[in-house]
Amino acid sequence: MNEKQLILLGGGGHCKSVIDAAESAGYIILGILDKPELVGTRILDYEIIGVDDDIPQYVDKAAFVITVGQIKSPAIRQKLDGLVKQAGGKLATIVASDAYVSKYATIEEGTVVMHKAFVNAGAKIGRNCIINTMANIEHDCEVGDFCHISTGVMVNGDTKVGQNSFVGSGSVLYNGIAIKEDSIIPAGTVVRK
Repeated sequence: MNEKQLILLGGGGHCKSVIDAAESAGYIILGILDKPELVGTRILDYEIIGVDDDIPQYVDKAAFVITVGQIKSPAIRQKLDGLVKQAGGKLATIVASDAYVSKYATIEEGTVVMHKAFVNAGAKIGRNCIINTMANIEHDCEVGDFCHISTGVMVNGDTKVGQNSFVGSGSVLYNGIAIKEDSIIPAGTVVRK
């Protein structure tokens, strides 16, 4: 399997953003898996070549990336993650060419770090997260599995974001706080404690 080759799971707006980030990082996209009624259509330059049930036939050809966005719940992303695992597939970890990830940070499988995002030293990002455009994850932060840190979010140092959480665009999380799992932080929120 060529780990620089990708199959994308799920179409839509977030898929377009991931395509752009993946291309910038040198990945080759073989196609997209989505709903049966969309097979044969295109998203940007890429064809929808099949459905979720086709995951096993691509396990030896490419890594996978989940390109379904997450707002209220990570359930669809979790389901797709499980299908890839069950088929013996590998999830790619994508970092856009103009994002910054410290060599002292840890990013787990399946996470996508979008354009101009910043992940500082000592930060730990869980499995299958979205670190969206211009998000800033400061030193010693921990972001749990299946979190979406939206555009322009500022997660200040030593903050913990529980798994399955969504932090809306432009939000600011103060230093040293803990956000419980399954939280939804609306856009523009300042969380002090």
